[in-house]
Amino acid sequence: MKRPVVLLLGPSREAISGVSTHVNALMDSPVGACYALEHFQVGSEGRREGPFAKLMRFLFSPLGLLFAIFRFDASVVHINTSLNAKAFWRDLAYLAVAKICGARVVYQIHGGALRRFAAHPLMAAVVRQALRLPDRVVVLSRAELQAFRDIAPAAPVEAIPNGIDCAPYRKYNRPAAAAAAPLRLTYIGRLAPGKGLHETLEGLAAARNSGVDAELVIAGGGPEEARLRRWVREAGIESAVTFAGPSYGEDKARLLSQSDALVLASYSEGLPYALLEAMAAGVVPIVTPVGGVPDVLVEGEHGFFVEVGSSEAVARAICTLARDRRAVARMSAACRKRIASAYSIDRVANDFTVLYSRLCASRAPRAIL
Repeated sequence: MKRPVVLLLGPSREAISGVSTHVNALMDSPVGACYALEHFQVGSEGRREGPFAKLMRFLFSPLGLLFAIFRFDASVVHINTSLNAKAFWRDLAYLAVAKICGARVVYQIHGGALRRFAAHPLMAAVVRQALRLPDRVVVLSRAELQAFRDIAPAAPVEAIPNGIDCAPYRKYNRPAAAAAAPLRLTYIGRLAPGKGLHETLEGLAAARNSGVDAELVIAGGGPEEARLRRWVREAGIESAVTFAGPSYGEDKARLLSQSDALVLASYSEGLPYALLEAMAAGVVPIVTPVGGVPDVLVEGEHGFFVEVGSSEAVARAICTLARDRRAVARMSAACRKRIASAYSIDRVANDFTVLYSRLCASRAPRAIL
């Protein structure tokens, strides 16, 4: 029996982004046993193109989606998007094309704050109408679910948190670090504004100035790298900071196995894969309580929350962990248990298989144009 086709919209599968990680996870997941998953690339991530090529892609990509829907006879179009102006208007065009073609549409939102994005009454009205078009709107956390129900009560919204394959992060042993050893900190992700990297570095410098031995590995690339490297030189902490470049697959799992704590002091997030991967590896998170992050961990049980924009809070968390290695070991074990029980890729695959099944069951056959 032919499997129904789900067309997954997202960046290049080789791009460094949470959405690419999500698309790859779904395409490699057990969902493929029931549905034929096809990727349709959108956005500029992972592309090398000049201004003219970018303009042509912007103008004709919706037409490309139309052809892809009919080529694959797609039953479901799964749009992965974020709440920013560029993505919203671009993906609204894809949403309209998919609906015109008779496909069911899953509109999954991975980042951005709805209350801020729709703060202006006119924009709020546009968003409310737009969110009625998909057959299902998917968000990542309970907080986002409540925000969407408050602002767009007619939107067919539900929460499906991210999940990961825990196996690559379970195979490494984590010997307890000696009390005299440096606290090994890691950041994994884009080096971009809004990730709290300057606060992370300032917190590290303050902790070291107070006598704490801590080191940081920054695994990623992006537009902030040059400024961050300059700040590290000027602060005199070059010996404590390593810029390791982007980390993937086995290298990322190995890096996390050698880390004590993840620092992710972002100003906003959806539900970051770096957090789930780190916790699956037993790495204790130092994170801001943004997006879906508070759904994942309990303060003091799995890690620590720090205030957005506060390098002092980051420094305090580093000092606390460096001076209590028993707490690090206890929280490490709790992190692994938490992710394995509630944030596995098998749970995500089951959630989306059920969702796709409901949508396909309600879809009328596509007319031949």
